[in-house]
Amino acid sequence: MSAVMITRKVRKWEKLPGKNTFCCDGRVMMARQKGVFYLTLFLIVGTCALFFAFECPYLAIHLSPTIPVFAALLFLFVIAMLLRTSFSDPGVLPRALPEEATFIEMEIEAANGNVPAGQRPPPRIRNVQINNQIVKLKYCYTCKIFRPPRASHCSICDNCVDRFDHHCPWVGNCVGKRNYRYFYLFTTSLSLLTIYIFTFDIVHVVMRSVDNGFLNTLKETPGTVLEVLVCFFTLWSVVGLTGFHTYLISLNQTTNEDIKGSWSGKNRVQNPYSHKNIFKNCCEVLCGPTYPSVLDRRGLMQDDLPVSATPAAPSSSSLSSSNPVPQTTKTTAPLIPNEHTPDDAKPSIADSAEKSPSPKEELPPAQKVPPLASPETDAETTLAKDKIH
Repeated sequence: MSAVMITRKVRKWEKLPGKNTFCCDGRVMMARQKGVFYLTLFLIVGTCALFFAFECPYLAIHLSPTIPVFAALLFLFVIAMLLRTSFSDPGVLPRALPEEATFIEMEIEAANGNVPAGQRPPPRIRNVQINNQIVKLKYCYTCKIFRPPRASHCSICDNCVDRFDHHCPWVGNCVGKRNYRYFYLFTTSLSLLTIYIFTFDIVHVVMRSVDNGFLNTLKETPGTVLEVLVCFFTLWSVVGLTGFHTYLISLNQTTNEDIKGSWSGKNRVQNPYSHKNIFKNCCEVLCGPTYPSVLDRRGLMQDDLPVSATPAAPSSSSLSSSNPVPQTTKTTAPLIPNEHTPDDAKPSIADSAEKSPSPKEELPPAQKVPPLASPETDAETTLAKDKIH
């Protein structure tokens, strides 16, 4: 058995390390834990479906027909921003190739020198200057690279993400440099949609209570009661999250930096990325250029696939046709031995005795031959002749 290497072309996303999942030939990129994302989608779609089914018909007739239209547009925008955040590349940085990792290791060893046995090696850090301030670049032992400024390694997706903000299970993806603005637009629009539905649910109950009474209205519209409960408990978390990220955008700061206290710790180091202006910070985060993905997920690459070459077992028919079995014939001695016949090939007396003649070739009975004369028989013959005479 031998292994044969077969080279085939595959998409790069099929060989990317990490814990992400890809769909639609690499166009969709998400984390593996998608259960909470499906719950988010179910809550949004389910609440809006109840609103369109119970409240919108009544409000369109008795109040204004623009109410369901605006709700539909807001719902579509929320779904679009959610899918855009969940299905896009957040800014994953590619890992170093084996040659690049070896070169980086050699540079680090040359810079640190020989570390004595038993001593801890110095941290792998590089210093860069940004806006007249020193920023440390940390080395990632998983990706084998020095992470760019504001990048961090996500332990859930197992990838380094540029301008890493946080990993959000509600959208099923990391939030980073390439999808942060869509995440903020999603939380903002979802807050508006939740307030919108909650407000008109209350209006619907009040308008019906004028004619039927409050308790009868609650009995007649159980869907409205369910919507009010869902919106009431969702409103505080969503609006609070939107307000928190509005505060971070105004400072041009990420959630990861705020939790670690990178710019507000003991050293009181100022944020080198802030423009000292709320309007400029918001414009940079929300209106800046869209950064391309550095993964090239749908690019082609060559993959060597080892295949074991095992010869197929030939069938009996093919064996008989291709490799005929040689027939062995027993060599018999010639009937009449001559001087050129070898001794072992000459027929022996025992072999000839065992051979019985065929019925057609019966030999005539052999004549009896008198025994040969001996001294005893000669004496008996002489005595017999004397008696006769």
